[in-house]
Amino acid sequence: MNAELNHTELVAFHLTGDRSGGHLTDVGEMELRPALFAGYGDLTGLRYDYPLVLVSNGGGDAVRTLSGIVDDVLNGIAPQGVEGEFARKQLLGLEHGIRSAVAGGARGTLVELWRQAGDRLQAAAEDAVGKDLQNVLVRAEAALAVDGELIDCDGATPGRVLRHLWQTGQQRNNQNLRHRLDKLILGLEAILGADFAKSEAGRSAAQLKGAMRGSYEAAFDFEALSNILPQTASDASLPEDRRLRLRATLKVLQTQRFVPASDLLGESDGDAPFDFVFDGCAAAKAAFEERLPELVALAKALSVAELEMENRFKPARHEQYFETFDQTSLRPDDLAQFPSYLILLADGDAEGAVIERARAIELLASGLPVKILVQTDDLLGEDGATPGQIALRGDNLHFANMAVGINSAYVFQSVSAGIYRLRDRIMQGLNYAGPALFSIFSGVAGGNGSRTSYLTAAAAAESRGFPAFTFDPGAGPDWASRFSVANNPQAETDWPEHDLSYELEHHERVEEKLNFTFVDFVAADGRYARHLTGVGDGAASGGAANDGGDNGLMPAGEYLQCKAEERRDNVPYVLMVDGDNVLRKIVVGEPVIRAAERCGENWHALQELGGVHNSHAARLLETERQRWDEEKQRELDELRAQAAAASAAPAAAPAAAPAPPVAGAPAPAAVPAAEDVAVDEAETAEPEAPAQDPDVAWIETPRCTTCNECTELNNQLFAYNDNQQAYILDIDAGSFKDMVEAAETCQVSIIHPGKPRNPKEANLSELIKRAAPFI
Repeated sequence: MNAELNHTELVAFHLTGDRSGGHLTDVGEMELRPALFAGYGDLTGLRYDYPLVLVSNGGGDAVRTLSGIVDDVLNGIAPQGVEGEFARKQLLGLEHGIRSAVAGGARGTLVELWRQAGDRLQAAAEDAVGKDLQNVLVRAEAALAVDGELIDCDGATPGRVLRHLWQTGQQRNNQNLRHRLDKLILGLEAILGADFAKSEAGRSAAQLKGAMRGSYEAAFDFEALSNILPQTASDASLPEDRRLRLRATLKVLQTQRFVPASDLLGESDGDAPFDFVFDGCAAAKAAFEERLPELVALAKALSVAELEMENRFKPARHEQYFETFDQTSLRPDDLAQFPSYLILLADGDAEGAVIERARAIELLASGLPVKILVQTDDLLGEDGATPGQIALRGDNLHFANMAVGINSAYVFQSVSAGIYRLRDRIMQGLNYAGPALFSIFSGVAGGNGSRTSYLTAAAAAESRGFPAFTFDPGAGPDWASRFSVANNPQAETDWPEHDLSYELEHHERVEEKLNFTFVDFVAADGRYARHLTGVGDGAASGGAANDGGDNGLMPAGEYLQCKAEERRDNVPYVLMVDGDNVLRKIVVGEPVIRAAERCGENWHALQELGGVHNSHAARLLETERQRWDEEKQRELDELRAQAAAASAAPAAAPAAAPAPPVAGAPAPAAVPAAEDVAVDEAETAEPEAPAQDPDVAWIETPRCTTCNECTELNNQLFAYNDNQQAYILDIDAGSFKDMVEAAETCQVSIIHPGKPRNPKEANLSELIKRAAPFI
């Protein structure tokens, strides 16, 4: 098969999916993984975020990693150096055993699984180290400061983590509300008790006898004692209306069901407290509406009780207000003191999901204290569901974007692989006084073969398929304060770039830069194999380093950044690894490229909201730069005009009459003619600087304003001269990317990048386009 035919077949496949030429490889039976994931076959051998411990004791973080806990134990029992090497080795082996057990389906608390892993270690240990091992395990367990359920990254993880964090926050809030209730209940009881003690009933023989219990009870005649007690003046007792108000308020405080019964007051016979966790929006809304009268009554009772406790309740001022107190009187801080409603929405059928999302938007817009988890398990869906394009399930993805538009709801989006690192942002949303949405991709569904849900979720984030962002309305008045995409990998780029190292057929080692794009994510899903074709393995093809002459093949990351005319006669591919760990070039069809382009457009929109490559800021900067250049040019023109005028002034002035000669004085020198002056000036003027070679990087040093932008970017490439003006110190001390970025950030546009010196530098086509305005 000649190269021209091969290229023709590749172009035909890319545009139409046609394999009729017979020379292209069907990848349907291959187990393909992105090349950058080649080293992540068995995650149990790695120390990463999972398993997680949902901490049930201790006052620190509510969620911890197994690795972090083991490190804490090691720091406590294993000294540095050789002396602690045995303990470190054994405990790292114990950690691996626990991680393997959890990955295999084991469930339990950390202490339970810790002991089981320790028993397995001891059973497999040699007799010579058995006693030392046992000593290490005993000391390690004694140093284990936390316990809680151990969980892996699976479909239940988003709900379990969110519920645990929610419960942790609710326990703290409930304790605050419970403390407030106890204080008010005891205070009102004390007021009513003192009033009762002054009454006739309070001085009765039966009441006195009940108050005097124990061995002294038989020593008193309570009837006689009651008769000799002084009578209380009628005006010393509480007014009847206040007494009734205190009793009604006290009853509401004692019978509320929003927080558990008080241990301090010994309450146990009341109704069970409300449940605040739901699996549907309709049930949560119905429960809130049903409980609303009780919530209004309790909020009212709390306010009345505090006024009464401080003796500040004025009937003339407060009675009318509290008589009309209803749900419209509740303020956000009133609702914030009560438990929020947690709604866990699993990824269900399409029709049911649409209904639930509509209800969720309604709840989020209502301002009710709801915290909603919307879980997505499959990002793509089945191939062919949408004619002519990849069936990207943008419903849940764009649902979070819609929630941001409400502008008053906290919105958090991430993947399950990033939950632990973003736990503080989740807690911020759970503690937010208003509604909050948590959109999380689990990665448990789809055609990912043997790849774990953790890797699938991580790939979705890395490929911009499910980017992370946070919108916090309470963080400040503007978007710069509220919206952030900072937790995405390499958030300033279109696609993350990583180093890839592999061996060729003759054991030659190759290292190169590789973008991870949405094309890589789709290519790893077996349902989309018909959009892929193999063209041999990467080693046989010389890797990705020789793409320019390899039948017009172009890496997908570079292809996505090219314009239509630059793509012509090129075919995009990704590097994948098959089940035998062989690197392969996989050509992708146009539908995959279109899906990646839509994904990239969505990412660009999020970047702009997050202040990354903001087009408004760039336009304003360019406008200001042009205005500054124009002002500088006007100033230079004025200076040149003034200099020219100053030079012409002596020649234009009328010649003064020569003074009469003085005896013995030398004859006056001849005054040169004006044309002679012009000739002399021309002869003494500095020669014009030679034209600069546009292919060579250079700086207009005399125009430098000493802004420090370039020297802060790379102080080995750029430096200041004695006049504190920039020049190129060492062109080989930086990359073409450094030159382009310096030119873009220069306030006076005096840096000219020239042409790339390293033809193998990554993303050259994009960098050359960016450099064009500065040549």
